Amino acid sequence: SSKIRNLEVQSAHNVAVLEDCIDFCLAKPTEKIEEKLRKGGLPDCLDEDIPHVVNEVETEAQIRFLKAKLRVMQKELDSIVCEYRKKDDENKDLKSRLKDTEEENTRLRRTISMQHSQTEKYKILSQEASKKSEGLKQEVTALEKVLQ
Repeated sequence: SSKIRNLEVQSAHNVAVLEDCIDFCLAKPTEKIEEKLRKGGLPDCLDEDIPHVVNEVETEAQIRFLKAKLRVMQKELDSIVCEYRKKDDENKDLKSRLKDTEEENTRLRRTISMQHSQTEKYKILSQEASKKSEGLKQEVTALEKVLQ
């Protein structure tokens, strides 16, 4: 994303250079705008960068300058829209994964509950079997005494 943004700003350099002006050059205002773009933000009011330029530059140069600025802003907007779409797709994917995970969690909780109740059932059966076994051992011992 930052590589694309840098390429976009570099391509805008070629458009915004106005070296054919005799008394005035837009290099400083252009550099100022591009520097703000490189830092990651757009100026709050782009027009505040050029009020003194309007009176000093011929109409054609103004139009070229504003078109260059528009191209840079359009490329930045395209980049933001692309990033938004990627984030939106990622968000949808994460929501889908969350739903699947919650369903899996519910299924596993049911399984754990069933296994817990089976464990309790088998624990009770084991205790009953132990009591029965103990009773049979006592009976065997009593029968052995009778036989002796």
